[in-house]
Order: sequence, then structure tokens, then C-alpha cells
Amino acid sequence: MANGTTASSGLSFPRETFAKLTPGPYLHAHLKQPSSIRPNGRQLDEHRIPTVNAGSLTHSNGSAVVRCGDTAIVCGVRAEILLASDLPHPPPDDLDDDDLVEHLGILVPNVELSTGCSPAHLPGNPPGPLAQSLTYRILALLHSSDIIDPNDLRIKHLEANTDEDLPDEGPRQVTKAYWVLYIDILAIALDGNAIDTAWTATMAAFQNTILPKAHWDQDREMIVCSPRLAEATGLRLRDMPVASTSAIFTTASPLKSGDQAESWVLADPDGFEEDVCAETLTVVLVSRRDGTKSLLRVEKSGGAVVTTDLLARYYQYWVTSEAHSALA
Repeated sequence: MANGTTASSGLSFPRETFAKLTPGPYLHAHLKQPSSIRPNGRQLDEHRIPTVNAGSLTHSNGSAVVRCGDTAIVCGVRAEILLASDLPHPPPDDLDDDDLVEHLGILVPNVELSTGCSPAHLPGNPPGPLAQSLTYRILALLHSSDIIDPNDLRIKHLEANTDEDLPDEGPRQVTKAYWVLYIDILAIALDGNAIDTAWTATMAAFQNTILPKAHWDQDREMIVCSPRLAEATGLRLRDMPVASTSAIFTTASPLKSGDQAESWVLADPDGFEEDVCAETLTVVLVSRRDGTKSLLRVEKSGGAVVTTDLLARYYQYWVTSEAHSALA
């Protein structure tokens, strides 16, 4: 300046402050660039590859710890015996095997979000609806996927024929008890996309689950488990479903028409992106033994951006991409 003073610099904020004050414009500023690099440095369709550590818990039948970015979830599987005589509603004779697990309710997941796993889970706060929602979604996936062979959860006994009306009938196998699997899922750290990480932890824990050999002791009228590890067997998983969640960010508002609004699909959203985006889409695919992939489940929450055409394009991309194979 002529009087010797210097011009004051423009007001500026650090990136972290800008993200907290105006998260929507901050994310939009990144996505509208030609490269469309997200604030976390990933491409739009780039997933965080999970790391899996199986067998982490000593006192459980199966366990796994899965870390995906800054989201870390541990899953433990506990097996308990339920006597067939204690069932309040025994399964009918004509019940299909694939419906047996759901009918008996012998897969029992429970999701807990530990205190301090994220800024939203502070000490003293009551449990929120997220844990209940995740528990329901995991249970629905377990029932719809039919990944566990019901015969692995039956404890059978060869019973002699005592029917006087059918003296020629030989001994028959009867189910004396069932294994009930309690699936305890705990979020240690939560930075977005809890459903995908929780489901991956559940699948890894199932692969690690060992059930002891159990039989019906007719003299003592009770189930007896063998202590020998060599006689224990693992669960035979029919398939390995993979869940993929995306968040949809849009500039649509009452002030902008549909033609003016822009939208982006963000694969594997982190916590910041989930807070900004009002619409999410979860696709669950199964890789068959013949190499084909099929759609198992689609879950959509909030928003109105995802249409049938967009869903078809997204499904086709996910089926043909390498991302599914990498996560599986």
C-alpha cells in the first residue's frame, strides 16, 4: 500500500475445519473435480480391502477380527445345545431343511457398538437404533442366504424300533438336540460401513467355527460331548456371500430441479461420507461353485436418486468387476 501497510490476507480454514463446518460443500468440492477423488483419497468405486484375523478369541467355538480402514469389528461364535424335547414348537415333519434354521431360531446374532468406538458413542449414552438395525440385517442375511447346512446343527441318535405295529422296521435316526449358534458382534472402532465389516467378520468366524462331536447317551439320557479335538468338525458353508454398500451423494434440493442436480455413488463409504449422504445401497452377491454370481439381496435406505436403471448398472458393474473377488 502507499502508506506502507500491507493488505490483509483472505480468511482461510484448514481442511479439517472446512470439513466440519460445511461437510456437504467440502465433499462436493472434491467430487466435482475432473478426477473425482474423494476426501479420503479413494476413487468413487474403490473399496477398502479388509484384513482378517481368524481364531482371535480363545474361549469361543469360532472367532474373527476384521479391520476395514478405521472400522474394526470382532465376532465370536458360541455353540450351545438345545434339546429337542425342550422345543416349545417342534418342527413339523414336512418342514424343508432350508427352513429349519429359521423356524427354530438357532442362529442368534447380537451387535454391540462399544463405548468410544466412534464420536457418536460416548460414555453414558443409551444404546442407539444402529445396533438393533445391524442385528436385524445380519439375521435377515443369515436366513436368506442359507449358508449353513442344517445337518451340521443336528445331534442325531440311532434309535431302536419300538413300534409293535411295524416289527420289521429297523432302527431309525432321530434328532435329539440342536446346536444353537450365538453370534456376538462387537464394534471396536467404527468409521463407516458397519454392515459390510460385520458381515465379513461373521463369515470369517463361521469358517473358523469348530463343533465338538456330540452324541446322545441313552443310559444317562443326556447329550455328551467328546473332549477330543480330533473328533470335532467345522461348519460346512454352502456359499460365501459378499456384501457391498455404497452411499449416494447428491446436490438435489428444493432449489434445484432434477436436471440441475448431480449425483455420485461412493463405494464403501467412511464415517464422514455416511454423515453427509442421505441414501445408501447394499448389494449382497453369492459366488457359486460353477463360477457364476447371483444376486442374493438388495437393501436401499433413504433418498430417491437410485432408480431401477442405476441399480441395474451398479449390479452389472459389481458382477463384472474384480472388487467382488478381492473382497471374497
